[in-house]
Amino acid sequence: MTLAQLCLLVACVLPIACAGLAKSKGFGKRRREGGFDNNQPREWLARLEGWQARANAAQANSWEALPVFIAGLFVAHQHQAAQGTVDALAAGFVAARLAFVGLYVADKASLRSLVWVAGLVTCAALFFVR
Repeated sequence: MTLAQLCLLVACVLPIACAGLAKSKGFGKRRREGGFDNNQPREWLARLEGWQARANAAQANSWEALPVFIAGLFVAHQHQAAQGTVDALAAGFVAARLAFVGLYVADKASLRSLVWVAGLVTCAALFFVR
């Protein structure tokens, strides 16, 4: 398994981890006490506030970023790009996404936007590496 493939796995699991983080405060409570409602999970998530709501938003953004990353890896593979370069870009993307989630949950909007751009740049670079 290459580092890029491992990064792909991490990127695929990241939205699920964000969802777990968003739901984490409600897992120990009964539904009538405001705990997680598995019968209506989307409605329950829509009522979240603060860091939990931001974790849920990070989940949605992680799903949105994933196809661009996958496409970039696919194109780099089709171009038979140097594996070391692909690995470095993939690791950069994952690092940016992890920082993005942390900054989103911490409510650091400006820094979050900056690392979002960094992640997008790594994806774009995957389309042009040889």
